[in-house]
Amino acid sequence: MDDLFNYRRRHTTAVQVGNTPMGGDNPIRLQSMTTTPTADVEASAAQAERIADAGGEYVRLTTQGVREAESLKDINAKMRADGYLTPLVADVHFNPRVAEVAALYAEKVRINPGNYADPARTFRKIEYTDAEYAAELRKIEERFVPLLRLCRQHHTALRIGVNHGSLSDRIMSRYGDTPQGIVESCMEFLRICQRERFDDVAVSVKASNTVVMVRSVRLLAEAMEREGMAYPLHLGVTEAGEGDDGRIKSAVGIGALLADGLGDTVRVSLTEEPEAEIPVARKLVSYVTQRAAAAPIPAEAAPGWSWAEPERRATARVANVGGEAAPVVVSSQIGGPEPSEADFVYIGDGSAWTSPACWSRPKGQALLADFDVCNRLRAAHPDTEVYPVFPHSALPFVGMVEAKVKFLVLQYGVAAEEYLACLNAHPEVVVVCMPVVANRLGSQRALAHEMMAAGVHNPIVFCQMYRHGADGKGDFQIEAAADMGALMMDGLCDGLWLMNDGDLPQADIEATAFAILQAARLRMTKTEYISCPGCGRTLYDLRATTQRIKEATAGLAGLKIGIMGCIVNGPGEMADADYGYVGAARGKISLYRRKECVEKNIPEEQAVERLLALIEADRKQGR
Repeated sequence: MDDLFNYRRRHTTAVQVGNTPMGGDNPIRLQSMTTTPTADVEASAAQAERIADAGGEYVRLTTQGVREAESLKDINAKMRADGYLTPLVADVHFNPRVAEVAALYAEKVRINPGNYADPARTFRKIEYTDAEYAAELRKIEERFVPLLRLCRQHHTALRIGVNHGSLSDRIMSRYGDTPQGIVESCMEFLRICQRERFDDVAVSVKASNTVVMVRSVRLLAEAMEREGMAYPLHLGVTEAGEGDDGRIKSAVGIGALLADGLGDTVRVSLTEEPEAEIPVARKLVSYVTQRAAAAPIPAEAAPGWSWAEPERRATARVANVGGEAAPVVVSSQIGGPEPSEADFVYIGDGSAWTSPACWSRPKGQALLADFDVCNRLRAAHPDTEVYPVFPHSALPFVGMVEAKVKFLVLQYGVAAEEYLACLNAHPEVVVVCMPVVANRLGSQRALAHEMMAAGVHNPIVFCQMYRHGADGKGDFQIEAAADMGALMMDGLCDGLWLMNDGDLPQADIEATAFAILQAARLRMTKTEYISCPGCGRTLYDLRATTQRIKEATAGLAGLKIGIMGCIVNGPGEMADADYGYVGAARGKISLYRRKECVEKNIPEEQAVERLLALIEADRKQGR
């Protein structure tokens, strides 16, 4: 990573995809994927046109067999006749022959290294000698090179698309279920492309776990740099889900990478209509890339810190903040008390908290007040914990107020000798890091690295301020999640404080903070649904089933449930889930406990109830 603090898009080679090139100096492209059966030419063409109308620049279609691959010819012709020039991308798993047919009719073909030449993942531990491993690589090359030659002949681009959920047993045997394994699975194929001098290649490494996804893409960018590759990157969080959670999870993972200049095309995977993905992707890309116009931030990374493999910043715990504790949430209620699950509630000078009943708080929740009124408020309400908040201008008063926890608001650019002396003298201080420039990530990273370089260990709560009206909830969620993505993935976050100068309900602001932390796997406060967006392979009504499962399991905080339309990525992606619901055949469902299939081919009409029964039985047994 050349510059942690200033937005600069990574240089990549340009790849021609039909009439819409990606990479190089081209804009970051937006795309989605159809959910119709690809063999249904009329339905697929109509849905692809709706994606294009929404602003999608590429349309991907599942291509599970030769029949579907050949259908691309007619879908392409139908769209061109209707005046649409949007390039089509064939999505191929398991069958190299299908990829070769698709290369004749699609502008781009996506293959998955985990199942292109290797057999489907079985989760069995298989040992390979070096000679056997090398022999397997030769088999891959023999199977892959004919596709490259076909693609070159027909001017078809290629995406090497690795999914965390479908790493081969061969990769797993050598690298394990790790970001390093994900990257190597990709690099094996890219090295063949490089040897064959086939350059119309884009790459992706995806996971439903945002931490794995971000770590893998960062490692891949470094690996390509070492080996002289500059292929464009496709970004996405697989099985992100739907609604608010799907948007926030996508913005956390994709936003963290866009912020560091990575990404040449984006797909937001939502369990919704495909065209609904495009506005989310557009907002995310435009919000992050506008930082290119921000004033430069002169800062340096702390010695020894690793961008590709960061560890959580070492901090001294202050009450329930920092150390090994999960990040806290701070909520603002200056206008008076509201129901809140936040760890800390900021009340300003407390003037709107007029009734004694206001001061009855949930167990463990503390109040924050302006430092100059804190002593008065604590005297009036001795049974409530009230901690002071100091602006930077009040640094001299930090030592004059007695409190076991103090919050100090700092911004990058404050004279370091002033605040560092205070932090060294007062380990009870929690830093509230406020951005001061358009590039809020850069300024907040800069303060954190300045503190790390100085060797102070006070926790940091990142505070973000926005301006959105009552109808701006979606934009607020995407912006806040994108701003926090890299800070959380960098291991810098001990807490999150979201503010909004507008009419958004405080409950929505607070819920967004908790959802952002959960999306980054830092704090689990509700059920997480790893639900795929659906495609032509989907074997049941994905959206209706997802709603039924969510309604029945919404109160199971911390539980992760995978809801997969088919088997392609199902068991692998659900290795990160506690339970899985997977389409096994038309009208048939298989249930998983983590990676283990525990019930096969259940009739669809019984499957949700059987899943709930499995969860309940395990809970009774203490599993």
